[in-house]
Amino acid sequence: MPGATAEPDAGDGASGQPAIRQADTGARFVNDNAPPSGAPVRIGLLLPLHSDTLGAAAESVRAGFMAGLERDRDNITVTVVETGDVPQDILGAYARALQDQDIVVGPLSRTAVAAVAGSSLVSKPTIALNYPEGHGQTGAALPPQMLAIGLSIEEEARQAAQWAAADQPSGGALVLTTNSAWQRRVATAFANQWEGRLGRPLRIVELSAPDGYLSDPELVQLRARLRQDTPAVLFSAMGADQTRQLRIALGSVLTTEPDNPIFSTADKLPPPPTVPTEQFANLPIYGTSALNPGAGFPGRDLEGVRLLDLPWQVQRDHPAVMVYPRSLQTGVGSADMARLYALGIDAFRVAREIARHPAGRFQLDGVTGKLTVDFGQGPASFERVEQPAIYQNGAPQPARP
Repeated sequence: MPGATAEPDAGDGASGQPAIRQADTGARFVNDNAPPSGAPVRIGLLLPLHSDTLGAAAESVRAGFMAGLERDRDNITVTVVETGDVPQDILGAYARALQDQDIVVGPLSRTAVAAVAGSSLVSKPTIALNYPEGHGQTGAALPPQMLAIGLSIEEEARQAAQWAAADQPSGGALVLTTNSAWQRRVATAFANQWEGRLGRPLRIVELSAPDGYLSDPELVQLRARLRQDTPAVLFSAMGADQTRQLRIALGSVLTTEPDNPIFSTADKLPPPPTVPTEQFANLPIYGTSALNPGAGFPGRDLEGVRLLDLPWQVQRDHPAVMVYPRSLQTGVGSADMARLYALGIDAFRVAREIARHPAGRFQLDGVTGKLTVDFGQGPASFERVEQPAIYQNGAPQPARP
C-alpha cells in the first residue's frame, strides 16, 4: 500500500527468493486447529470509520477482522470502536478502549499510531495497523506493549533487492522512479538494501511523467544509456501502468537515426550495428505489489516481470487464503482494499495468538505473508515475508523455488 512505512529486513534469499528466518530461539508455529483456549478475551478494534479519507480503508480492515472472528471465535468478543482521523479524538477513544478491553487492535493511520505510541497510555497489548514516521530508526522504538503490523511497500522493495541479488549474483542494478513521493521512498528502500546492505553497485534514474505518462525522449535516452552500460537488474519503483510503458519502450525497435541529422565527412562511415531488441526486452525487472493493480489490467505487456505481493492476491491455493470469504470490492482501488481486508484477517489471527500466549515468539503462515512475531518479552518485533510472483499469461503467479 503506497504510503506505508517499513519494518526490519527479511530473509537472506539464499534459495533465490526472500526467505523467512526460521525460528532458532524457540518460536512456535501457530496451529489454527488447536482447541479453544477457554478464557474469554475482549478485543477492541479501533478504526477511523468516520473519516472521509480513511473510511473505506477502515471498512475493509473491519470486514477482514470480522471474517477472522467468524471462523475462529475461540471465546473472543470484538467491540468496534469508531473514530474520525483527528489524533486527539483517537487518543480519547483509545484510552476508553483500554478500560474495557484486553487487547486493542488499531489505530490505522500513521499519525494516529504515532500519537498513541508517543503517549503514556499503552498499558495493554496494542496491535497497530500502520507504522509511525521514522519507525525502525534510532530512537523511534515503540512502547513494549505495542506491535506494529502494517503493510509496507518499502519492505517489499527490500525483499525484492534480496531476491534480485540471489537471482543475479553479480552486476549492478538500475532503479527507475518518477518524482512521486511514494515512488522515491520505494526507490530509496531498494537502494539502501542493494547498495548499503549487499554492497552491490546501483544507479537511480528519475523519469519525468507528465500526466502519468513517461517522457518519450527520456525513454530514448534510457535505452541509449542501457546500450552503453547494461545492468544485471532493473528495479521499477513505479506503478503498473508506468512499468508497462517502460517495458513496451524497452521492447520496441531501437533506431540510431537522429531526428535532425548533421551531415559530415563521417557520413560515409558504416552505420553502427543495430541494437538487438532482446538485449533490453529480456532484462530482468523487479518491483513491488504496485505492479499488481488487480483484474482488468492489461498484464501481458509485463510478462516475466517479478514482484512481491500478499498470498491473498497471488496465491489462491494457499491453505489460509482458501478458508476465508473474498471481499466484494471491484473497480479502481479494489486491489488495495483487498490487501487491507487481508490485513484485517491477519490482525485478528495475531491478536488471537497473543491472547492465547501473552508472551513469546511465534510464526504464522498468514494471508499477508509469513509472519514472525515476538511479543511480551521486552520490545516487540514483527517481520512479514511476502510471496514472490512473476507475470505469466497476463497475471502474477506464485514464483516457486
